[in-house]
Amino acid sequence: MIHVFEILKTEFVFFWYYFTRQFSQIFGYWVVGMVVGSVISVFFKDHIHNLMRKIKSDTVGIIGIIFASALGIASPLCMYGTIPIAASFSKGGVKDEWLAAFMMSSILLNPQLIIYSAALGVKVLCIRIVTCFLCGIVAGIVIKIFFKEKNFFNFEGFGEPRNKDADPNIFMRFLKNLWRNIKATGLYFLIGIVLSALFQRYIPQEALTALFGGNEAWGVLMAATVGVPLYVCGGGTIPILLSWLESGMSIGSATAFMITGPATKITNLGALKSVLGIKHFAFYWGFIIVYSLVIGLLINLVF
Repeated sequence: MIHVFEILKTEFVFFWYYFTRQFSQIFGYWVVGMVVGSVISVFFKDHIHNLMRKIKSDTVGIIGIIFASALGIASPLCMYGTIPIAASFSKGGVKDEWLAAFMMSSILLNPQLIIYSAALGVKVLCIRIVTCFLCGIVAGIVIKIFFKEKNFFNFEGFGEPRNKDADPNIFMRFLKNLWRNIKATGLYFLIGIVLSALFQRYIPQEALTALFGGNEAWGVLMAATVGVPLYVCGGGTIPILLSWLESGMSIGSATAFMITGPATKITNLGALKSVLGIKHFAFYWGFIIVYSLVIGLLINLVF
């Protein structure tokens, strides 16, 4: 009995070491991300969405798609909040290719996740921003080419979303938004650190390097595949990614994971299914798989 207790005590000491190491590396980014996300949501969200409404008259062609993709990244809303906004854009005359660019980049990235991702290093952060921005642009171009004569989205039944940031006291409005963000991400952040500590303690570095490392297509394919079931919350996957990158995961594999993860997150899929038919939903899946594999392989070739 004493021997078992000593083993458990030793294992806990190792686990606590990895846990506190990961926590100290990432916690500051999480806090800053919470604050920045709430500031943008409370003070700049309406300005961002008004800019999106303006592109129907102020821009044309590929310029509008690029503009829409950038605004999607700047938008702080989750997909369930983005779809009613996109419905109002559509009713206002915004084209499907611009909506596709906006919604695609909004799924993959937002201001909070940009701050979180800084914990992965400048190189990975820049790659994430560029590849997510590019994904929105490519999505818009694909919709423009293949669905030029028919609608890709069906926004029937969607109206303007209820504004939760309506407290007359601007300071209280900010605090309430911040508290909602903390509740939405805090648990997943801790779970991510726990999983990361367990990976570091019990999964040999050689195994992760063999699975995700190198510049081979296999590592990118595995990362893209693992991203589908494992991704739950952006903040929660940062500790796991950091651990994997330190253990030999290639940047291309990490990029594939950062594309397929949020794109196939179950809540995002549920929201998208409500505005896409079966064929368009399957088209979306195919686009994500192809884009993540191609971009992951290209990143590995470059880096």
